Amino acid sequence: MTDIKRIGIITSGGDCGGLNAVIKSAAREAYAYGIETVIIPNGYAGLYNLVDLENVVVLNAERVSRIEASLAGSEAGHSRVKISKIKDPNTYDRIKSGLEKFKIDALIISGGDDTGSVVIDLNSHGIPCVHVPKTMDLDLQPYSVGGDSAVNRIALFTRDIKTTGMSHNRIIVMEVFGRYVGHTALRGGVGAEADCILLPEIPVDFDVVYGHMKTTYFARVERSDVKAGTYIIVAAEGIKTVGGELLYDESSGADAFGHKKLAGAGKYVKQQLEKRLKADPDVKEFMKRVGMYAPGVYEVPEVREVTPGHLVRSGPSSAYDVNFGQRAGAAAALLLLEGKTGNTVVDVEGSKICYIPTSEAIKRREVDISEIALFESLGTCFGRKPQKFRYELVETKGVPKRHL
Repeated sequence: MTDIKRIGIITSGGDCGGLNAVIKSAAREAYAYGIETVIIPNGYAGLYNLVDLENVVVLNAERVSRIEASLAGSEAGHSRVKISKIKDPNTYDRIKSGLEKFKIDALIISGGDDTGSVVIDLNSHGIPCVHVPKTMDLDLQPYSVGGDSAVNRIALFTRDIKTTGMSHNRIIVMEVFGRYVGHTALRGGVGAEADCILLPEIPVDFDVVYGHMKTTYFARVERSDVKAGTYIIVAAEGIKTVGGELLYDESSGADAFGHKKLAGAGKYVKQQLEKRLKADPDVKEFMKRVGMYAPGVYEVPEVREVTPGHLVRSGPSSAYDVNFGQRAGAAAALLLLEGKTGNTVVDVEGSKICYIPTSEAIKRREVDISEIALFESLGTCFGRKPQKFRYELVETKGVPKRHL
């Protein structure tokens, strides 16, 4: 085992469920081996400014007991800072001085692909780190803490909004986080039984979306004894327009990692549906049949966009994320003790601590669209013409582990 006496814990990037479980378990596992842990606050910004701090929070038994593993967010705080982009030629020497000041021998850092890229950078500069995968987007190769909590929140909000949709006969477009992949939109949408799920991995044909919406929504309202119905779309923020372009908020610029803010997917979907509703002569007749038509006032069904935004990150952590977070945090401490720096925790399977190089862990994992046809056969629209689910039967030995 390495001669580590004190470990610093950093959480970086976006907040999410399960992170406090990582912090708490890393501290407790280190303590079991006689090693002290401290919080380095405010992510990589805090690491850069560590040398100027008067003190750091030591995660002793009393302090650790005040951390609620079941709450989302992070007791350590966050920032979106890329170390190599800091305009200071002495950045790495400054960081090392801060670590020396507080006698911190190594770091446990939890974050997503951007955070992981900095883990690689820090290790290359002689700063030993271990990475715990954290991103609600689920776009890393291993499972990432926060993903299950986000999926459950998306499913909850989507189910809840159906009552408003039913009350007003509205078509609801729920825009959710996920950046360039659709894992949380897919799993959250399926979990809420959304009628349509739009993913970055599948170019959206809005004529297909409109056709499915029209057929489903019209039939739903007409067969209701009180002529009430709704249609729910879950749209990932990273869906592509008909021209293949992502929807950016140009007014927000880019973050430290060069990512422009994705914004407007829900509004764009809303506009595409409204345009088609207004141009469709069948809509007026439908509105008259179900008693909704009011000339010049209410001639087409309302389409509303809803963006839960950071609410998806907040609140309680799912039990799955608390379980995974505790395993991953403890495993990170043990990897450091064994000198396995520059690696990412995958999971603990029985007595085996599984890990991979961080450079491999942060490679983007997209939705396997071969599975989408299965949900299409169940009636869900994905913005394309439904495809036949092509399957094979495979007898497996044991039970294979499955990503969300």
